[in-house]
Amino acid sequence: MRIEWPTLALIALCYGAWCMGTTWLAAAALWLAIPITGLAVALFSSLQHEVIHGHPFRARWLNEALVFPALTLAVPFVRFRDSHLDHHVNADLTDPYDDPESNYLDPEVWAGLPIWVQRVLLFNNTLAGRMLIGALISQIAFMLGDLRRAGFGDRRIIGGWLWHIPALVPVFAWLIWVGSMPLWGYILAAYIGLSLIKVRTFLEHQAHERASGRTAIVEARGLFGLLFLNNNLHVVHHAHPAVPWYRLPKLYRARKERFHAQNGGYVYASYTEVFRRHLFRRKDPVPHPRLR
Repeated sequence: MRIEWPTLALIALCYGAWCMGTTWLAAAALWLAIPITGLAVALFSSLQHEVIHGHPFRARWLNEALVFPALTLAVPFVRFRDSHLDHHVNADLTDPYDDPESNYLDPEVWAGLPIWVQRVLLFNNTLAGRMLIGALISQIAFMLGDLRRAGFGDRRIIGGWLWHIPALVPVFAWLIWVGSMPLWGYILAAYIGLSLIKVRTFLEHQAHERASGRTAIVEARGLFGLLFLNNNLHVVHHAHPAVPWYRLPKLYRARKERFHAQNGGYVYASYTEVFRRHLFRRKDPVPHPRLR
């Protein structure tokens, strides 16, 4: 389709939920408005990911205009776009130097960290830790990395952060002049949204000798499937990054056995299984076990 209407409709629904959560629902029941707004922020982050891969229009500028406001408050969209496209070099997946979304560290770097930092990062490798402190840790690490590269004159980094300033303006303007949600409440809602996204990214990739064995499948439906726009079928997305979110389940069902063979059975039946197995138990070590 020239226009992918399911994606366009979901963007409208997301903005509607966000507006409702930050206005009359915040005035009526702030305790309910904060998690509802958090869900909208999580969905918005998934929609930004969809836009990065060329949806719902063919024109990139039009797609990016749809997700211009920085509802997450965190990583600038331009930096998210550039780093995520770098992440899609499948041969580099999980490499702590070449994969910008890797949660692994070089074993030598790990050995040089203070004990308290190691303990924090070990907790972050449980699902509970990833949801509680994961967004904060990844934000700090991302900003420090960008600050280092900007110091060497990387104009792409500097430009990405400069574009983040006007993207924040409509969000704060809405909260100040239209919304009923206090600033602390919105910061909490944005953090909830980012923490929900961490549920998806927690086990998307593992250190494996074969690049094809590094990407997971979680056969989730319902709320998580919608919230993540079926990106829980992550090996399908990496194999076919241009396929829109609403076609991924059909593609997965048609080639299920092939995808299972491709990723070596790195499959979870549901997020219930993920929570049961990894809420307080680490899935991976922090130092990369296969780094050469």
